Amino acid sequence: MGISVGRTGSSMMADTNVTPMIDVLLVLLVIFILVQMNLQRTFDLQLPVEPRDGVEDPSIVLEIDAAGSAAINRQPVPSAALPAYLRSIYDARPDKIIYVKASPAVEYGKVIEFIDVARGAGVKVIGAVLAQNR
Repeated sequence: MGISVGRTGSSMMADTNVTPMIDVLLVLLVIFILVQMNLQRTFDLQLPVEPRDGVEDPSIVLEIDAAGSAAINRQPVPSAALPAYLRSIYDARPDKIIYVKASPAVEYGKVIEFIDVARGAGVKVIGAVLAQNR
């Protein structure tokens, strides 16, 4: 608190010290920034490479069409049988990689559901197949 003595010496003026309030606000700002950074969830994507001539492509591609049904390497698989089918594929494979190719009309949540099913079947790495404009 500051005191200001006027000409006559009888008037006093009080000022509020805002420095502690600014310190508290800066600490809160830093805490909120750190918490926000930790709340963000991501997953890694791996894009497929072009197959070489004469070499069979060992990639497993999960295709999701606009209706929300799944196909593994263009072979339709019912949604109820998908976890068991994926487990049978990945139990014998040393590399646990699957590529997901979804129609642009599919809802994001539906794609994430299929990714969760693949993770439950033992898939370790999930790649994205991007649609090409033709």
